Amino acid sequence: MKNINDQIIEFINERDWDQFHTPKNLAIAIGAEVGELMECFQWKTDTELDRIIEQKDTVNFADEIADIYMYMISLCNSMNIDLEESVRNKIDKNKMKYPVSKSYGNAKKYTDL
Repeated sequence: MKNINDQIIEFINERDWDQFHTPKNLAIAIGAEVGELMECFQWKTDTELDRIIEQKDTVNFADEIADIYMYMISLCNSMNIDLEESVRNKIDKNKMKYPVSKSYGNAKKYTDL
């Protein structure tokens, strides 16, 4: 992942876009891209989505997910956040909130377990 992350930052820097990539702007951009991803799902039934996945017709979904990822990397870069470390820390926190004994096969929020 480091290599792709470095490529994303290099792409941004080569275009001098980092001046626009403030945390606020990037958070807004992530929200907009999530909205575009949601549009890929909008009005589709589970059966239609299953067919799309089976036929590997997921290019539009992949493009939106890639946009979200690229903005996330830029946001982390602009805020000096190590994403991998943050994810590891969050997994540890979630293990405490959602012990297997209480959460296995259960979709309830930790406060309702």
